[in-house]
Order: sequence, then structure tokens, then C-alpha cells
Amino acid sequence: MKKVITYGTFDLFHEGHYNLLKRAKTLGDYLIVGVTTEYYDLQRGKLNVVDSILERIENVKRTGLADEIIVEDHEGQKQEDIQKLGVDIFTVGSDWVGIFDYLKELCQVVYLERTPEISSSILRASKYPIVQVGVVGSGRIAPRFLAEAKFVSGVNVRAVYNPHEMSAERFGKTYEVEAYYGDFKTFLEDMDAIYIASPHQTHYEYAKMAIEQGRHVLCEKPLTFTVREAQELYALAKDRGVVLMEGIKTAYCPGFIQMMNVARSGMIGEVRDVEACFSRITAAQMREMQDEKFGGAFLEFGSYTLLPIFKLLGCQYKSVEFDSILARNGIDLYTKIHFRYKDGLAMSKTGIGVKSEGQLVIAGTKGYILAESPWWLTKSFAVRYEDPTKIEHYSPKFLGDGLRYEIADFVSKINGGNRMAYCLTNEESIAMAGVVERFMKERGKVRGMVGTRNAKEY
Repeated sequence: MKKVITYGTFDLFHEGHYNLLKRAKTLGDYLIVGVTTEYYDLQRGKLNVVDSILERIENVKRTGLADEIIVEDHEGQKQEDIQKLGVDIFTVGSDWVGIFDYLKELCQVVYLERTPEISSSILRASKYPIVQVGVVGSGRIAPRFLAEAKFVSGVNVRAVYNPHEMSAERFGKTYEVEAYYGDFKTFLEDMDAIYIASPHQTHYEYAKMAIEQGRHVLCEKPLTFTVREAQELYALAKDRGVVLMEGIKTAYCPGFIQMMNVARSGMIGEVRDVEACFSRITAAQMREMQDEKFGGAFLEFGSYTLLPIFKLLGCQYKSVEFDSILARNGIDLYTKIHFRYKDGLAMSKTGIGVKSEGQLVIAGTKGYILAESPWWLTKSFAVRYEDPTKIEHYSPKFLGDGLRYEIADFVSKINGGNRMAYCLTNEESIAMAGVVERFMKERGKVRGMVGTRNAKEY
């Protein structure tokens, strides 16, 4: 008798789950299905699971396809089960190609093609539909979104849009995305929500068109270039009853949230200064180095550095000053932004042609928080005091590249949850748009001003 085993969360049971089990069954004579516990799902980075393990087991049982159902609750169990149960074939979906090749020394490994057109469930009690998401843009961030989305329950990334349809088709075939489009209106018809990962200058128009059509929007930063446009989009989203989120992934990461809570707790006293730096030496051919109007260091990384400033000192600063080093084409290679508050100071530093120490320092009246580079992923931070021997270290959990937390919050909000609304508020997003607007005006003024205090040209 040929034994086949497969594993999964099987949350919000849908046609894709059913078809995978059906095809797994045809590979042998006896199908064993492993259903993961909530704890193990969290440990392996699966977020937003809705159904209890008992409901998920029951849904698998009701298919009539499983000869045996087991519970998976720890790392390394797959190897144990394969050996203990005498398994001949291990199988999972093709979106995990290569991940489980290490099991080939124990049994045959088969990756099954994913099911197109995954809809809401067929066997479960109705709770939430599967959110059908389309990706706008097929650049370098889009593959990361696809990779992270598979760790979030209740979402299916089913399409990609690019005005150059050949690019969309190439991306769709490479990453096994079900559909691809070159027409935005047609693209929107089949989506519940969209993720905008296109060039900065297209964000506002794409977001507005999607919201007007009643689609939820997760948009990469910066959301807009002006306060007026940001306010308009949030008001429109409220009027249409849809979710609009600006995708600054740091805001949704557990470690960053913990660090903000520690800073506000009084452990370091009153926060009086925030200094945040994000710099990366960027290749000359990259968009951010070439795009004279919408490229540059601040537009690329400024949302990250503004985030802790507005979180801890608020959005109502008294004054702001910009200092930039510009390239010959006018983009800023390095920018410092100085904020003055009633009882505090802050500085944002961003660079694509100048490298600095990428750290976050939160200074208080009793101590300070130091988060070393890359603080925007917040894998660790330390609280330090006047006594140099007194240091408290924090190492919060961080999974993947952080996008899954942002996606999970987006899906949760679509389903009516609002527990993470504080991660990035509308007010903070609009305030960031205000700084972007002022920066764009300042950069326009100083272009070509060689040797001035505010701008030097390379």
C-alpha cells in the first residue's frame, strides 16, 4: 500500500484545499493529512488564522478524502511522521517548490500545481470570504509581496496589473499568478482589493480609481505627494466603506510596536529627541537614482524615518528644515530633516549615495533606546541608562521580511477588525504626506544651487 502525506493549516477551507487533497489522494492508496495547531502556525509565521483546529480538522474530515488525520505541532515533525508512519510520498502545493526538498532522502516529494480561481469556501461554515487581491506593478517588491502573502490566512493573490501587458504576463508566468492584465479597469473588476507597488507618482491615481470602484487598497509609501490628496483618499475610502492603508511595513511589525510601547511606558522618562537613519548605497542604474522628479533618498526611505518621530513626538511640529546633497540630475543623495517640537527635537536622515550608521535613537529624560541597523525590521533593541552597566535587551520575534504583518492587518481590517488601527493612523499618514509635499517644494527651489548651505551638487 502506497502512503501519501500532506500538511496544512486548512483555514477558511476552500476549493484550493479540496483540490489539493483530491490530487494528493490520487498519488497513492492511503492519504494522511496533517493539520497544524494554532501555536505551531504562529511559530512558523502563519498569521491571521480564523478557524479553530477542531473546525479545520472537521472540514478536512468532511471531504471524505483523508484516510487518517494527524495534528502537527512542532518543527521536525514531518521527518518523524514520514519515518514512523512508513510514508512513500510527501506532497504540498507548488507555491512551496524547493522548500521541502530536504525530505527527499526519506521519501518521494511531489509539488502539486496550485488551483486557479480560488474563491471563498465550499465546506466551511460561512465566516469571511477569501480576499482576492491583485498586485499593481511587477517590479522588485511585487515578488516579496507574493512570497509573504502565502503566510497570511484568508487572502489569495490572484492577479497582476502592469500597463505594459507583456511585463504583467512575464511576471504572471514566472510567479504562477493566475491572471495578468494591461487594462486597469478590467483588472479591478475581478478584485476585492489591490496592493499598489508601482512607481511613486502613480499611487494617488491608482488608489483613487480603485476606491471609487469599491476596492480595498494597500498602497506602498508614499501614499501621495500632498496633504490634500491624502485627505481626499482617506475621506473617499470612508465614504465608500473600504479600507485604505499606507504600506509602511515597519509600523505593523511586533518588534517596532513593542519598542514604541516601551518608549511611551516611562522607562526612559519623557521622550525629548528621536533620531532615525536609513541609508543604502544604491546602484547608479536603479530607479531611485535615475528618476529626476520622483527618485532620491527621502522619497525612497523617508516614510520609515518619519514613522517613529510622529509616533513618539506627534504630528504637530513647530518647524521643519531640510538639508540635502543633490546629484547632478537633481535627486537627493542624502537628506537631513530637522524637526522642532514644543518640548522636543527630531532628525530624519536618509541616503542612497551616502552611507551612515542606520540606527534609531530615542532619547528620554531617564535613559534612551538604541535600535541598531536595520532598526526598521526591529529584530532587537536595547534600553540604556546613566549607569552604563544597566542595559535591558529586547529580541522580539520577526518573521520573513515583515510584509506579512502588514498584509495580515490589511485582511483583518477588511474583515471588520480594527484592533491594529493604531499601527499607522490616518493622521500620521497625512502628516507624512505633508512633509513630502514640503520636501518636494524645497528640492525644487535648491536644484542647481551649487555650493549653498542647503544643497551641494555632485
